[in-house]
Amino acid sequence: MRGGVDLFVNGTPVHVAGDGTKPLLSVLRNELGLRGSRFGCGTEQCGACMVLIDGEPSFSCARAIESLAGKRVTTVEGLSPGGSLSPLQQAFLDEQAGQCGYCLSGILISAAALLARNPRPSRSEIAAALDRHLCRCGAHNRIMRAVARAGAQMGAAP
Repeated sequence: MRGGVDLFVNGTPVHVAGDGTKPLLSVLRNELGLRGSRFGCGTEQCGACMVLIDGEPSFSCARAIESLAGKRVTTVEGLSPGGSLSPLQQAFLDEQAGQCGYCLSGILISAAALLARNPRPSRSEIAAALDRHLCRCGAHNRIMRAVARAGAQMGAAP
């Protein structure tokens, strides 16, 4: 039996060998080359590192890889399988919802989880879903519009 952790990242089986206490974010960025998730605070306070774990938004900066055996992890790169933008990503572009972009990967992850549960969220539901994310660019209104726009487009799709 080999040591390490087996999990799925963006639908692909992955084996992570070595120290099980290393953070998921470190594995994603440094071992798997998935650099969309960002290191912000390291204390699960800013949301820049957010990924989906079994469909739920989760901080990856302090989450030990050993806790993820058999789990399904989706990063911002996994939101656009096949290389085409998801309706959510396209809506962010259309609304020019980012400025510096540092926080956007985490915001996209939380928004994707919200829209998977509720494709037509209210403004207050969008705000609640994005509440854990820190953004200092002042793009909040455009971000809110982008999530609502994506939901409307996704809800209209067959």
